[in-house]
Amino acid sequence: MSAERNGTAQAPRALRGTRAVVLDTDGVITDSARLHAAAWKTAFDAFLRPRGERPFDPREDYLRHVDGKSRLDGTAAFLESRGLRPSDAEIRAVAAHKERLFTERLRAGRVDAYPGTVRLLRALRSAGIPLAAASASRHATELLEQAGVRSLFDTLVDGGEAARLGLPGKPDPALFLEATRRLGVPAEHAAVVEDALAGVEAGRRGGFGLVVGVDRARTPATRTALMEHGADLVVEDLAELLTRKED
Repeated sequence: MSAERNGTAQAPRALRGTRAVVLDTDGVITDSARLHAAAWKTAFDAFLRPRGERPFDPREDYLRHVDGKSRLDGTAAFLESRGLRPSDAEIRAVAAHKERLFTERLRAGRVDAYPGTVRLLRALRSAGIPLAAASASRHATELLEQAGVRSLFDTLVDGGEAARLGLPGKPDPALFLEATRRLGVPAEHAAVVEDALAGVEAGRRGGFGLVVGVDRARTPATRTALMEHGADLVVEDLAELLTRKED
C-alpha cells in the first residue's frame, strides 16, 4: 500500500466518522460545469428563440433545472419549467445538440480539477477513506483522466454505467447508492458531495450520513437553495473541510 493510502492520517474533523465519500464530478471535482452550462445555453436558445421565449440563464436555469441530471431529464425539466410541452423527438434533438456542443468544447480545451478538491481527496486517501466519483455524465472518465485525478478514486459510476444498470437519474439516489455499494460502505456511514440541487436532494433521499453542498456561485441564494434541498453544510471550496470544525 502506498504512503498516500496508508490510513495512518486522521480524516478532517468535519468528516470524522465518515467511512466513505462519494463526489459528483462536474463542478465538484472538475471545472467542467461551465462547459456544460454554455453548451446547454446554445442548445436551448436555438429551441427557444423561434418560439419567442426568453433565453436560457446559464446560472439560474442551469442550477435549478439541468445540473446533475441526465441530458434527457434535464432537457425535459427545463422546457417544462417554461410551460412548454415538447415532444419526445424535440427533447432528444435538444439533448443531442447539447451533447455535440459539449463534446466539441471538451476536446478543444483542457479541463482542470479544483485545487481545493484535490487537496481534500489526498487527505482522505491518506486517512484510508474509500472514494468514489459519481456523475450523470458519460464524459466523467474522460474528464477525470484529463484532469489527472482518476487514480485518486476507488470506483467511478458514470452516465454510461447508470444506463447499463438501468439506474434512474437524480434526484433519485440510485447513482450514489451504487457507488457506496461498490465501496462496501452503507449510505448512513458515507458522505455525498454535490453542487447540484438534484444531487443534494438525492443524497438526502438516499439516507447518507452527511450531505455536503458546494456553492461555486458563492451567492446567498444558491447557498440557501442547497440547504433547502438537503445539504447538512455548504462550502464554497472543498479545502474548507480541511480546517472546518464539526458543527
